[in-house]
Amino acid sequence: MKRFKVLIVILLFFQFSFGQESENESFPESYFGIYKGELQIYGGNATRTFPMEFHFLPSDSTGVYKYMLVYGSGDVAEYRKYALIEKDKEQGVYLLDELNGIQLDCQVIDNKMYFLFQVKDSLLTTFVTFEKDQLYFEIIATDTKKKNTSGGQDEETPEVFSYPIGVVQKAILIKQ
Repeated sequence: MKRFKVLIVILLFFQFSFGQESENESFPESYFGIYKGELQIYGGNATRTFPMEFHFLPSDSTGVYKYMLVYGSGDVAEYRKYALIEKDKEQGVYLLDELNGIQLDCQVIDNKMYFLFQVKDSLLTTFVTFEKDQLYFEIIATDTKKKNTSGGQDEETPEVFSYPIGVVQKAILIKQ
């Protein structure tokens, strides 16, 4: 149990001590733009590929940014419009509003956005990493009903839950 407490303290230290912005880049202003590429979805034995776009733009409201994902193209394109809302820019705390009553917490550290959320029995982690002229988009999903349990046999070893990865979505999108 003592090792578990030390691990928690270390994780909390890292969460609150790292700077939220790199020296040369400022989130979100440095990363506004339209990014395009292909999304690869890995799940089971199949890999599927789709055109994808990420639109990240300023809005007319201070501290609110346009955030849109486009899956597919032409007549079958699916547009998902969101608003990224600044809660505490200095600490990198944002909220992704799906504009339908659903809001997702977002943590920004340097040039990377982190999301962790659950929809019914699916646990999802999303990473959006901005580079100079491109971004890396990644979603990892698992079924929480398929959790594996280990440890917990004594006070020194905490019970730990792990989850098999069900689906991975990855894209490298180029700034237009």
